Amino acid sequence: MTKLTQEWVDKAEEDWNVAQMLYRARKHPSYNATCVHTQQCAEKNLKARLQEAGIAFSKTHNLVTLHGLVLPVESGWNVMLADLKFLNSFSVDVRYPGKTATKSDAKDAIKSCRSIRALVRQSLNLPI
Repeated sequence: MTKLTQEWVDKAEEDWNVAQMLYRARKHPSYNATCVHTQQCAEKNLKARLQEAGIAFSKTHNLVTLHGLVLPVESGWNVMLADLKFLNSFSVDVRYPGKTATKSDAKDAIKSCRSIRALVRQSLNLPI
């Protein structure tokens, strides 16, 4: 694995850990931030896989766009498209007034992110 790929993975893992902490917080859980960090984790994991494959990508938060770029090297990843579409809405919407993530949203975001994370880590030969 290249050094830059590892940096993407490390940043993705930081988002993964933060999302879980925010969701599990007993006194002040943050469902909005949980959803934002799960989206970021998925994004950085996809970028790690693209980096490792030598596929150029732009500075985008759009998970569906990144998915389209990675499919030529990971054709089996069509299974993650629904999860990516779900998480995609959290890249901006819940950061601003007008939309608020629920506990159910956060729970589903963790579940979606867990699936995406597992596929990427497996592809990069990392423990799940």
